[in-house]
Amino acid sequence: FGRTEVIDNTLNPDFVRKFVLDYYFEEKQNLRFDVSVFGAQDFLGQTFVALGEVIGAQRGRLERPLTGVPGKRCGTILLLAEELSNCRDIVTMQLCANKLDKKDFFGKSDPFLVFYRSNEDGTFTICHKTEVVKNTLNPVWQPFTIPVRALCNGDYDRTVKIDVYDWDRDGSHDFIGEFATSYRELSRAQSQFTVYEVLNPRKKCKKKKYVNSGTVTLLSFSVESEFTFVDYIRGGTQLNFTVAIDFTASNGECSRCLGGSLSLWGWPWGGCDGHCAAGLPSQPTSLHYASPYQLSAYALALKAVGEIIQDYDSDKLFPAYGFGAKVPPDGKISHQFPLNNNAENPSCAGIEGVLESYLQSLRTVQLYGPTNFAPVINQVAGTAAQVTDGSQYHVLLIITDGVISDMLQTKEAIVTASTLPMSIIIVGVGPAEFEAMEELDGDEVRLSSRGRFAERDIVQFVPFRDYVDDSGNQVLSMARLAKDVLAEIPEQLLSYMKTRDIKPRQADP
Repeated sequence: FGRTEVIDNTLNPDFVRKFVLDYYFEEKQNLRFDVSVFGAQDFLGQTFVALGEVIGAQRGRLERPLTGVPGKRCGTILLLAEELSNCRDIVTMQLCANKLDKKDFFGKSDPFLVFYRSNEDGTFTICHKTEVVKNTLNPVWQPFTIPVRALCNGDYDRTVKIDVYDWDRDGSHDFIGEFATSYRELSRAQSQFTVYEVLNPRKKCKKKKYVNSGTVTLLSFSVESEFTFVDYIRGGTQLNFTVAIDFTASNGECSRCLGGSLSLWGWPWGGCDGHCAAGLPSQPTSLHYASPYQLSAYALALKAVGEIIQDYDSDKLFPAYGFGAKVPPDGKISHQFPLNNNAENPSCAGIEGVLESYLQSLRTVQLYGPTNFAPVINQVAGTAAQVTDGSQYHVLLIITDGVISDMLQTKEAIVTASTLPMSIIIVGVGPAEFEAMEELDGDEVRLSSRGRFAERDIVQFVPFRDYVDDSGNQVLSMARLAKDVLAEIPEQLLSYMKTRDIKPRQADP
């Protein structure tokens, strides 16, 4: 990537030259540093580190030993990270549309916008969704705020892609069209309206007289500087990661369980107890099955999210729970049993410790049901409520395969948790339909329960099948999954801090 300047005649060099790296919280960005003697090119040592480890280290300073020369102590390297000033800019904008395509048979359309940031490798990552405006072809969306870093990572000419969709309750949203712009182009709206044509490539190819699928107008655009996610991390805010894994019987395909599906009440019909041959985690028909050659979807989702978040947790101890199983010794159904079988201390050492405890639990518990989310959400919410000064922020990962049995209680738990320093990630595995999960994800319609609306959108749901690489490359699948499920965490953390007027602590000099 680059080289520092040469410093003459010293064993303790202090390099001045800086390298500017794009930083994404939701990605594992691995770096290697080599140290050599100039001229002779003698190799003195090297170290491997993830950029997130430097950002997440206390005061943004990470010290690592240099290795690579057999039988020799190579010294240490101290890495320091700081954030560029343009990453502090926050954009507030408002858009409207005119004459969008009609998509609903019994109405007009329910339009919403999805913003995508372009990445260095040519891919796109979702960075914002607007609310849904019901039954109109001429929607006016509410003003929204987004960090410049999330929109373009400080590169004002980087492509920003915007898709226009018609919202459907079952999650199969209809594509209306798309357009592309950049931060620099958007910023011109400070002095004038900017109008974009919404184009649908398929319709354009099929219809010779096709003009567009409507237009989108940028009504307003303003920029101000605010505190960033990195400010809080450098100020000592810790991300506390908790895992909850679905151990219900529907994770195994069984003809007596209606092909592995759950009944209306969340437990198997037909007399299957989750321990039939087909439902055992040791069988390839089970979603928990890990072959000698690859991890299960559950393990992949856990590693994809956990290996990134662990860089921002100083003690690397992660509480891990299972739900929906009969647990020993009495065989009672539990919806928040510790995977390490230690109720006093459910924390596991690192992501590898969580994986080990998860695999051990598969050998000792009995898959059963129903699928209840509320107990574990309330458990983490109770912990989050103990420290609300901004020094702690909790992220709960729920990995599940099917229909929620306690939907009303889950909604109530999420609405209550939205006032706390907490975010919830839900990853759906397997072939089931996940319409109910879409409702919990408040990107399009703010979640409510008993007349109360969630204070913040704290839930991000994705179906794992959407991220599986066609070639079977598990590393690629994990990277794609992590990008989408973690993209909203920095913004959700900032929204909590802002609503409580919590400023980042000043890092020690």
